[in-house]
Amino acid sequence: MKIAAIQMISTPNIADNMATAKRLMISAVDAGARLLLLPEYWPLMGMHETDKLRVAEAPGHGQLQDFLADMAKTLGVWVIGGTIPLQSPEESKVLNSTLVFNPQGMLEARYDKLHLFGFRKGDESYEEARTISAGDKVVSVETEVGRVGLSICYDLRFPELYRAMGNCSLIVVPAAFTYTTGQAHWEILLRSRAIENQCYVLASAQGGKHANGRRTWGHSMLIDPWGKIVSEFSEGEGIVIGELDKALIHSVRESLPALQHRRLKAASMF
Repeated sequence: MKIAAIQMISTPNIADNMATAKRLMISAVDAGARLLLLPEYWPLMGMHETDKLRVAEAPGHGQLQDFLADMAKTLGVWVIGGTIPLQSPEESKVLNSTLVFNPQGMLEARYDKLHLFGFRKGDESYEEARTISAGDKVVSVETEVGRVGLSICYDLRFPELYRAMGNCSLIVVPAAFTYTTGQAHWEILLRSRAIENQCYVLASAQGGKHANGRRTWGHSMLIDPWGKIVSEFSEGEGIVIGELDKALIHSVRESLPALQHRRLKAASMF
């Protein structure tokens, strides 16, 4: 089964971002993909951190949720909707949430980002906790390719999260890695998660210079269970596409049964 990651350079204009996402999703399906992954913050990369508050939707319906559901149904594919802002119980904050829709356009799963990014180096500074509420649940979902583990961007630095998902065929990582941290750590972290969990990893990134001055690293990629990069797209708008081969997952786990050799359990917090 072919799967694809969409790479974008999202803007402060939601309508423009929806049009770009639609165009790239159709392109991926035309190339044979049956499961699509959008990047983190695909609907909006605002000029200010608080811009996402004004477009946050109540869970269930809204232009962003309806768009994802309609695209899944119209294209007849699985859509893992990057992240969209959902209303949070905390005042002046949102949830940064991944929604998964089946080919009938029905919601199958929702994951709220657990780990919130914080970074300071010179003039570069980010603190997601100012405007985002952290999630509290590990989420995976059964699909035609098997169990898919859901994670978002900064989650990539916390391997205990992926252990808590159980045995997955695929882990997805919608992201907006900064250029600084992406250049240093993006590839090695993604390949590590694939190798240690012996499954495919599909990462969908923001990749370029945004209107707000932020530069994201890009390099969306598909990695196989042996840690090999199957496909990669460096910078700009585009798609990454490749086959998910269940036989390869079985072969890797049979020849190197590391998952069976585990002695320590996942962190008790999960």
